[in-house]
Amino acid sequence: MPQIARPRIGVLGIMQELYDHMIPGITERQGRYAQQVADQLAGVADFVVAPPVKNRADAERVVRHLEAENVDGILLVMLTYGPAMRVARLLSENRLPVCLANIQPEPAVTAAWDMADMTYNQGIHGAQDTANAMVRAGRPFHVLTDDWKAPAFREAVDRWARAARAATAWRSLKVGVFGYAMNEMGDIRVDENALLRRLGPQINAIAPGDLWRGMAQVPADAVAQLTAWEDATFAVDPALTPVEREDHARMQLAIEQILDTRGYEAYSTHFDAIGEDGRFSRLPLAAASSLMAKGYGYGAEGDALAATMVHAGHRLVGDAHFTEMYAMDFPTDSILMSHMGEGNWAVARDDRPVRLIKRSLGIGKLEDPPTFLFQIRPGPATLASLVSLGGEGFRLVVSEGEVLDSPELPALEMPYGQFRPATGVRGCMDTWLRAGGTHHMVMTLGHHGTEWAVFGELTGIEVVTA
Repeated sequence: MPQIARPRIGVLGIMQELYDHMIPGITERQGRYAQQVADQLAGVADFVVAPPVKNRADAERVVRHLEAENVDGILLVMLTYGPAMRVARLLSENRLPVCLANIQPEPAVTAAWDMADMTYNQGIHGAQDTANAMVRAGRPFHVLTDDWKAPAFREAVDRWARAARAATAWRSLKVGVFGYAMNEMGDIRVDENALLRRLGPQINAIAPGDLWRGMAQVPADAVAQLTAWEDATFAVDPALTPVEREDHARMQLAIEQILDTRGYEAYSTHFDAIGEDGRFSRLPLAAASSLMAKGYGYGAEGDALAATMVHAGHRLVGDAHFTEMYAMDFPTDSILMSHMGEGNWAVARDDRPVRLIKRSLGIGKLEDPPTFLFQIRPGPATLASLVSLGGEGFRLVVSEGEVLDSPELPALEMPYGQFRPATGVRGCMDTWLRAGGTHHMVMTLGHHGTEWAVFGELTGIEVVTA
């Protein structure tokens, strides 16, 4: 099971030796200031505060230390002015997300200031020098200018830290595709080598036979434990037979075992790859729902790109939900969001029970697949899609809006909800289509366009708002 821990952030404070002779004790004083910044941000992330660096050798040694500490990103703080040439090469080669915090110890200039106070608070021109070096190197970075004690600064660091966690996790992400991707579906296709080089996710194929053998090896007590947990957690359809429940449980537990033992944190299955194999009785739809709720990325029909986005959504926001746009509803200016049966039940509205139902489904030409049925929780929500533009070009298409408190659709036997884009259906869809937005996407509850914009900034991906 993926461990989605709090972001781990290294604090890199920069100054120079020149001031040690002018103001004895300045290094210790500014080192305490860097620690105070981290203390002020406690709870946002776990911070590793490095000693102040004053030359190139210091900086390279400290960054190697932070990398060994497995930080998700570097919060760069100018403790005084520090010449950028000492860190220019380091910051251009460093692969960790960087946030340049343009802050200073004191929020206001007062009549009591002397030359020492000027020196303590002169980080702004060090920030300019350092930012210029990163711009020249073509190095993506984020910038935050604020009073470091202000609530807005804390909120901004929180957004960046979560984006850094998601971006860094992508660098080592492995996506497993059981079987193959749906034939002739175009917007899920990607140059796998380019994706690996440019962003980090690696796509591997997994033989359906591995899943079949894994199902046979699942212990009976693990099946019983999962079934009992579902009975206690969901409204389970009494029409579901013990055979159907056991088969579903074995599929879910086998998929999870394969993912965990082989280091996959996202996956995809395609109904034809399962159905045409000839050994399976039903599709693993309920498995996808529960594994998403545990933090795994998921994309249907062999869509590894969507799986990477659900993975990123978990780490950027939490409780990421795989979905697609099914139909437009012009009277409510909304879009019906659903999919064949896979959906993260963690985003279900909490005033109605999530149901695990017996459901007939002709797709895949197999027997009835147990399926989770729920409506998405009303309130603010955000959609995001990863577009492959060919080669190493990628784009994020993002739409903020609202899930409506819409009436139930009693004939629908899959997760659903109606999303009203902030720009309206017409404006959203015109922009979405012009930008090449895909038909599979991730939904997160809440307005998170800013988080996706920071994520795009850190990964160097263009972001289009629809």
